[in-house]
Amino acid sequence: MTDVLAARRRLGWLNAAGLRIGTTLDLRRTAEELADFAVPELADGCAVDLLESVLRFEEGDRSRGHEAPLLRAMAVSQIDGLDLAPDPVGQLTVHTPQRLGAQCLLSRSPVLRSRMTRADYDSVGPSPKAAAMMRRAGVHSYMAVPLIARGMLLGMADFVRAGRRPSFTRADLALATELASKAAVYIDNARLYGRERIQVVTLQRTLLPRTAPQTPGLRVSSCYTPTPDPGGVGGDWFDVMALPSGRSAVMVGDVMGRGLGAAATMGRLRTVARTLMALDIAPERVLARLDLAVRDLEEDQVASCLCAVYDPWDNTFRVASAGHLPPLLTSPDGTASFLDLPVGAPLGTGVIPYDPIDCSVPPGGRLMLYTDGLIRSRTEDVDEQLAGLLRTARTALPQAAAVCDAVRADRGGDPADDAIVLIADTVSLTPDSDVYVHALPPDGSAASQARRTVRGLLAKWGLQDLLDSAELVVSELVGNALRYGHAPGELRLVRHERLSVEVSDTGPDLPQIQHADLSDEGGRGLQLINMLCRRWGACRTPSGKVVWAELDLPS
Repeated sequence: MTDVLAARRRLGWLNAAGLRIGTTLDLRRTAEELADFAVPELADGCAVDLLESVLRFEEGDRSRGHEAPLLRAMAVSQIDGLDLAPDPVGQLTVHTPQRLGAQCLLSRSPVLRSRMTRADYDSVGPSPKAAAMMRRAGVHSYMAVPLIARGMLLGMADFVRAGRRPSFTRADLALATELASKAAVYIDNARLYGRERIQVVTLQRTLLPRTAPQTPGLRVSSCYTPTPDPGGVGGDWFDVMALPSGRSAVMVGDVMGRGLGAAATMGRLRTVARTLMALDIAPERVLARLDLAVRDLEEDQVASCLCAVYDPWDNTFRVASAGHLPPLLTSPDGTASFLDLPVGAPLGTGVIPYDPIDCSVPPGGRLMLYTDGLIRSRTEDVDEQLAGLLRTARTALPQAAAVCDAVRADRGGDPADDAIVLIADTVSLTPDSDVYVHALPPDGSAASQARRTVRGLLAKWGLQDLLDSAELVVSELVGNALRYGHAPGELRLVRHERLSVEVSDTGPDLPQIQHADLSDEGGRGLQLINMLCRRWGACRTPSGKVVWAELDLPS
């Protein structure tokens, strides 16, 4: 009868292990739960070590080699008053062939020492000092059990008893082996979870820009914070692009949905957005074409997006929104407010056009863009969360990561969604950044006047090496404006990382490179520009278009 009661008690204890071990999908926490559960019911002291490969979320050891695999101490638990010196948590554990732990790892079988001898202390303790402390603490019994799940060795758990407590028996060893088998499954689940999360987050980060380009008058910082749940990683994205004439484009977006599908859609959408911005299209037109692109996707997707273009020469942002949260504008004196921006329909709904606004942000100001994961909460409504974000913005934190941490700390709780914060600080232009605008006459004298302007300005800027190329480029641009654009409007020269030459006109048609035969007298102007310049292009304006070309500055 006594044996039956003891068996039932042990069975109940093992069943309780399923409720107290593996409560999270964290490797360290699961190891700690195993050690804490074993003490004091099974042992007076317990230590759990895991393989280094497992901690990197790789597979455990499937083959039986001649050397014990590399382990790291993850958890230690002992009763009050038991003074031992196990391997410090977080450090590597060295299992030499003489140690009993090495025998357990190499044989994949449990090891039992019911009554420890003096030699056993030296083969259990990680050092002579630890062996001596075990003897003084009255440790008299030891067993080591491998952690094996799905045919892989994940680590090892060892147990000790001390004082007047009875020594370990074969029944205790069987109980410890069963406990280790249960715990190993939870540990392997945590490993698989960590590997999946790393893969999803790596995909998400790969689809996002790694660094922001250097653009005049703007300093950009960004922060992407993934959710702990790999299935919760969504389609949050952002981008920063350098545009012609020293302008900059910043955008954030959020594809509705979660998981790999949303991340893949985000990557496709960001590629389309970058292509459209490279064509120097206005933000509202970018959103309109993105809406068409989202509707063309095979998946039934909807996304929000906020797009802004900054012109450092007149300190203005042109902003358009497709169902996105309002950007936060901070003036140089520290006053913060949400931008009163018309919110268009989300991308993919087919409700266009989108209405942009122009806002002035002088040097020292800031425009902050973010996704809804930053303020998402299950207990507070959106207005309260936006108010908290406004309070945080008034503290003038320097970087996007600091803003993200401060907002989430103020809100409390674990985030249920990934979040992006992008901060665009406007700064004064550097001394080597210049812009010059000159109105051209609407007649044939425009070309000669443009060449004289280029010669004088490049001499002033010390760019005489570019004189011949720049004169040829401006002649072709003005000639095209006279022939196809009704009449040239303004000549604009911008010096920053490159020299940009722009000519505006009122014509509606964008120029294209034509194939010219040997007998043709014209049609080679854009071909020359394409060969001389780093890049060239054209963009529409409310009154017509601008054709531009960029030349590399001499080294």
